[in-house]
Amino acid sequence: MEIKEFKIGDKVVYPNHGLGIIEQIEKRTMGDRMEEFLTLRIVANDSTVMVPRSNTTNVGLRRVVTKKEVEEVFDVLKDTKITLYDDWKGRFQENSDKMRTGSITEVARVFKSLSHLAIQKNLSYRERRMLDKAKYLIVSEIAEVERLPTDQVEAKIDRAVSRGIKQVRDR
Repeated sequence: MEIKEFKIGDKVVYPNHGLGIIEQIEKRTMGDRMEEFLTLRIVANDSTVMVPRSNTTNVGLRRVVTKKEVEEVFDVLKDTKITLYDDWKGRFQENSDKMRTGSITEVARVFKSLSHLAIQKNLSYRERRMLDKAKYLIVSEIAEVERLPTDQVEAKIDRAVSRGIKQVRDR
């Protein structure tokens, strides 16, 4: 198992929580072995999370995306391919799984799919929350990478997803 190298001050993404900053790395004794823990401050709510270094891959902790990966997110949002589901349980489960991956492109797919659905009907409370969380995760990370205010990034994301959805409806 690969243990990712992180250091104090690194900006990382903790799946389903968003942008975090590694504030501390400390060793603690766990039973009969020594374990190194990363202490993250989650930017959204100023909370802290401790992640064992040996578990960073399992929880999906990753570095903030590159500018090239940001372009891929916009490609996903503009794309006319939207996953549709027959039943809400399958859709919710699939979207929950994608959100847990921590992949910004998977989160973008959830955002696009739920945005498309929201135009057709009212989303359930849980799906509305997921849509809002997906948007927040995308906006906050891209704003960090591109060093732009969140409202500008939000407008860019809304335009991109609207373009993709409009092309689907115009077919």
